[in-house]
Amino acid sequence: MEAEGAALARLAASYARGPGDGEDLFQDIAVAIWQALPRFRGECSERTFLFRIAHNRGIAHVARRRLPTIDPGEDVELADKRPDPEQKLSVEQQGRQLLEAIRGLPLGHRQVVTLALEGMSYGEIGDVLGIAESNVGARLTRARQMLRVRLQGRSHGT
Repeated sequence: MEAEGAALARLAASYARGPGDGEDLFQDIAVAIWQALPRFRGECSERTFLFRIAHNRGIAHVARRRLPTIDPGEDVELADKRPDPEQKLSVEQQGRQLLEAIRGLPLGHRQVVTLALEGMSYGEIGDVLGIAESNVGARLTRARQMLRVRLQGRSHGT
């Protein structure tokens, strides 16, 4: 899990209301993975196994909390090690806007975008979510269209 920790934390953040909520979910995911490891049979890659557990915990989290789709006043922390403060601020604002836009997507679309951003193949995403590879592609295409509209609307001051 150590190698996938940052990716799993980002996945948790995509299901969460804010940084604290994401940290709580990440802890829940870590415990669930620890408990599930003895049941790993090698029927899929270890990465797929970890993300499937994380996805299931994320779904349970959403169901428990009935998360709002977007909270524009939310403060999201994104680390950037660039020395230029203005550039750092710009990157942080773009990251916040992207995260807010992703959080505003319907859950099925949010899931495929988050997993695709973690570098997972369509097959791996399908395995994690329990859907066909072709469905992954269709959801991802639709999610990208929705994100484009949301982000263009933000850049034009709407």
